[in-house]
Amino acid sequence: MTDTADPVMDRITALIALSHSGSRAEAAAGFAALWPDLSDPFHRCVLAHYAADVQEDPAAELEWDRRALAAADEVAPGRAESHHPALRLSGFYPSLHLNLAESYRRVGALAEAHEHLAAARERLGALEGADEGYAATIRGGLERLAERLGA
Repeated sequence: MTDTADPVMDRITALIALSHSGSRAEAAAGFAALWPDLSDPFHRCVLAHYAADVQEDPAAELEWDRRALAAADEVAPGRAESHHPALRLSGFYPSLHLNLAESYRRVGALAEAHEHLAAARERLGALEGADEGYAATIRGGLERLAERLGA
């Protein structure tokens, strides 16, 4: 069953659309304002994942990426699928680790960047059967990051 009545996800989705329209600062403020109200780890994971993308400060981006991964680890089995049947939480992890690796690289924490690059690579199998465009984006991001890290 799809969770069709999810006003919290509707608010998160509206903020994501706002960020994609170029209103990054406004989206960042909206994500930060909504964060304290969230109790569902799925909501926290999605919000933090997108909130990281609109941060100007690399340390703030890293903190949001860390929150996204921590929340993903708390999501109950089947919760992502309850939002949309095609979603698989396992498919989030390559992207979450990729983003963390890039954030760690940006703040100069290269050992941690390498750890999360390896974790993302280890979880690439979760993208089998996923949307090929999404999977290609993640794989390409991993290749580019590996080059930047000399890995």
